[in-house]
Amino acid sequence: MPYKLKKMSTPLEHGQAYKIKKVREMSEHEKPREKMILDGVGSLSLAELLAVVLGVGTKKEEVFSMASRLLREYGEKAIATQKNPITIAKDLNIPQTKACQIVACFELGRRLFQKKSGGFITIRNATQAFNHLKEMGGLKKEQFRGLYLNNHYQLIHDEVISIGTIDASLVHVREVFRPALEYGATALIIAHNHPSGTIKASRADTEITDKLLAAAKILDIEILDHLIIGNNKFLSII
Repeated sequence: MPYKLKKMSTPLEHGQAYKIKKVREMSEHEKPREKMILDGVGSLSLAELLAVVLGVGTKKEEVFSMASRLLREYGEKAIATQKNPITIAKDLNIPQTKACQIVACFELGRRLFQKKSGGFITIRNATQAFNHLKEMGGLKKEQFRGLYLNNHYQLIHDEVISIGTIDASLVHVREVFRPALEYGATALIIAHNHPSGTIKASRADTEITDKLLAAAKILDIEILDHLIIGNNKFLSII
């Protein structure tokens, strides 16, 4: 059903644990920078590209392990659209300098892409919202996320609002609506994932939704939907 605006390092793969190689354990041809030079940038995975951007890791975490973990825990689309390095540093427990490198990298690509083609995604229904957010279904931690739209249903901002167990005391109204005011959004879609894969709405899910709908009415900003996302499926609770 279309949305209608009323106003204008030891991860699991297929259940099996595997060990991510450290860069120093790789052959010369496997190392991300050397691989880029020899085989071209298109041969690198997202984790390898991010490792090149980060350059080096920290005393506690090797760079390729860090890059793989960041993508796995935050989600590829979410990390690409997060513009606050302090938030990334806090959520993923990495130094702010590393978080700044990540934000700068994606902001550079975003500006060049939008200048070339407009770069806007249109979201008019729950299925389109889910298609944009479906990677959340594979995350191991619960994530609460907001999609902020203009009055043409174009996505103007995508933000991870919180990571961890979701309840009404942790999802602060101001953090949900702050980006809407900052980016001049007309409406937003909220979503969170259930790592268990089930998509049944809990009492906490209903309480959060009611709380945010009440605030939206006061702020004159519409909440078009609240999606619960599981493994390759979703439930709309608005």
